[in-house]
Amino acid sequence: MTISSMQHDNNSQNNKPLNARVAIVTGAGGGLGRTHALELARHGARVVVNELNADAAAKVAGEIQAAGGEALAIAGDVTDFAQMQAMAAQVVAAWGRIDILVNNAGILRDRSFAKMTMEDFRLVMDVHVMGAVHCTKAVWAQMQEQQYGRIVMTTSSSGLYGNFGQSNYGAAKMALVGLMQTLALEGAKRNIRVNCLAPTAATQMTENLLPAAALALLTPERVSPGLLALVQDEAPTRMILLAGAGSFESAHVTMTEGIHLGDLASSAEQLCERLAEVQDRSEGEVVPAQGFEQFMLEVKKAGAALG
Repeated sequence: MTISSMQHDNNSQNNKPLNARVAIVTGAGGGLGRTHALELARHGARVVVNELNADAAAKVAGEIQAAGGEALAIAGDVTDFAQMQAMAAQVVAAWGRIDILVNNAGILRDRSFAKMTMEDFRLVMDVHVMGAVHCTKAVWAQMQEQQYGRIVMTTSSSGLYGNFGQSNYGAAKMALVGLMQTLALEGAKRNIRVNCLAPTAATQMTENLLPAAALALLTPERVSPGLLALVQDEAPTRMILLAGAGSFESAHVTMTEGIHLGDLASSAEQLCERLAEVQDRSEGEVVPAQGFEQFMLEVKKAGAALG
């Protein structure tokens, strides 16, 4: 290699948006997690491949290294907080920092609510919700100290809008939206930005749920580019990015203008009669900056009613 070509390679690496950033991707031994890890590495990040199966983690880390990137394979169970703390400590010892966390690990235990066991409901909640909590808690202090962090929660349209047979999964995925909303507020002063990604991708989790024609379009590789937007230096915070088949949308939790009922004696009956007005989205619908805005709106309307 000539000096000029070496300089070109170095400049290309330095120009990558995630150059020298350290990223952890959970559940990265296959499917969407694997393509997330490869995408982050392609944009310059040093990637920690976390997976329950050590061989699967090592294989993906090997792919990154073979392409000229840096990667560590760390086996671990996201439902075990001690293991996630140990992983974070190992990453800091190796690379000095943790810039990006992608909470991707997940499972499915689909059944109608009537047929679902409490064990399957609890297991899905533990992996998706507590798994994300464990991983985030394990890196939070490091991100606060270094005044930088980018965290992505993996939500789903099943949580945002519902899906038959996925009460456990939907509950877990909507819980992650709530977690994201509050952590984004708490992390803002330390430049920790927290977002949600709602992927539509054919993975091992979904291969039996969709027809072949749809699976051919819904490849993980068509989702992972959206991840860059949520972890770059100029990333937003509190965004819910939907991604699938190369398309990208945004979801919002909104609040309508609603109505005020001043007569307590008849308010229940009036509300039943005027629910359509409460649901009306044509005027005054907003995306609240924080939960307190509900209180502010309601007190304001009550005050206006008092004259």
